[in-house]
Amino acid sequence: MPMPDANLHPVATGLAKETVDLDALTYRNSGQEHAAEQPLKLFAGWFCPFVQRVWLALEEKGIPYQYIEVNPYYKGEQLMKANPRGLVPTLEVAPGKALYESTVLLQYLEETYPHRAPRLLPPVAGDEGNVVQDHEAVFTRARARIWMDFVTTRVIPAWHRLLQFQAGTQRGNQDNSKKMLEGKRDEYRGYLLEFARAMDPEGPFFFAGDEIGMVDIAIAPWVLRHWVFDHFKGVTAVPEPEQAAGEKEDDEAAWARFRKWRAAVESRDSVKRTESEREHYLPIYQRYADDTAQSEMAKASRSGRGVP
Repeated sequence: MPMPDANLHPVATGLAKETVDLDALTYRNSGQEHAAEQPLKLFAGWFCPFVQRVWLALEEKGIPYQYIEVNPYYKGEQLMKANPRGLVPTLEVAPGKALYESTVLLQYLEETYPHRAPRLLPPVAGDEGNVVQDHEAVFTRARARIWMDFVTTRVIPAWHRLLQFQAGTQRGNQDNSKKMLEGKRDEYRGYLLEFARAMDPEGPFFFAGDEIGMVDIAIAPWVLRHWVFDHFKGVTAVPEPEQAAGEKEDDEAAWARFRKWRAAVESRDSVKRTESEREHYLPIYQRYADDTAQSEMAKASRSGRGVP
């Protein structure tokens, strides 16, 4: 009998479905379809936030790719041949040559396609013939990796601890369960505040400027899914201004900066074009909210481990 998680809606829906069926370069009249054969093949699950990281980068940079939808709970010969771990995202870059791990794939795409805008990391010597090595750019790249690691090791595990938290069922435990849930929420909020305070004061993205970068892409899919906390747990991940009235002044300043960042991310065409209709996410995240999900991430969170 297949595990419950395997019962997934089989394909992307909404604007994400249009992206799969059409092309990342539709606006530039490339005439290619993502279902058609391409040297670069993305093995993806439409629902997966780790996949969305890579998908966002491909769409932002307008890199031609073939989108191959797979159910990672059934694996399949093609996916297993490309990646023996059977996980998504997996990126086949040439016959018999594939890479995986979403942060690795983000860096690979930036290093392989440095001339495609936007630049997800600042350029340094060797990227372009006319670029002189800039120590500030090297420093910023290293700082970007620090905050990408922060997202992976702090933000994502706390996100899952909050969603997978189970309230006590015994009588008299309601108040205690509520406090514990709020504790999980506050833990997650604390990491978001730390992230917000590290942002460029103006932005709107993590670093200065109007172009999205690798750090923004690394955290975006989980922030885009904040609605799951309201829907399943009755808590709000990011307090709105009226809710933050009692916050410390510097906390509210950080939340205001975070809300500015969030609005900039949500407005990106790449974000809209890689999201499916919410109704199809609901049964997936219901299993996380019930703490019955059997994904590697869910099991890691349940056992107190970090991102596997």
